[in-house]
Amino acid sequence: MEPRLIKTNDQYRLYVAEAAKLAARDPSPQSKEGGRLELLAKLIEDFEKERYQFRKPDPVEAIVFRMEQRGLRQKDIANLLGGKNRASEVLSRKRPLTLPMIRAIYEKLDVPAELLIREPLASYEVDRDVPKPRKRIVHGRRS
Repeated sequence: MEPRLIKTNDQYRLYVAEAAKLAARDPSPQSKEGGRLELLAKLIEDFEKERYQFRKPDPVEAIVFRMEQRGLRQKDIANLLGGKNRASEVLSRKRPLTLPMIRAIYEKLDVPAELLIREPLASYEVDRDVPKPRKRIVHGRRS
């Protein structure tokens, strides 16, 4: 059968099975089988990209995913985010990432910068009940 653009799931399954058989033989890329495997892989990849689109994670999801991959806990990344409290606020979506945080996470955890600079899927919670600052007494008088 001559490979063609994949248009159905049945055709997709057939091509995946054939590609698996060819890959098991590990043909040379310059051979006829190697060329066929390369073509099938490209057709399968194109079909999957079109058919199975995944949304990109928001910054917090990306950080949490990388933490899970590496077996890290919040305290392990606290220094990247400016301390334990700041890490807690970022991971609970109460504080957005700053540019220094993004740089540190990109460099130390290898999270793609394009994911870190995206807008989060959930909005940040802002505490509206901020207490008024107390008046200070400076050298015997109130300021």
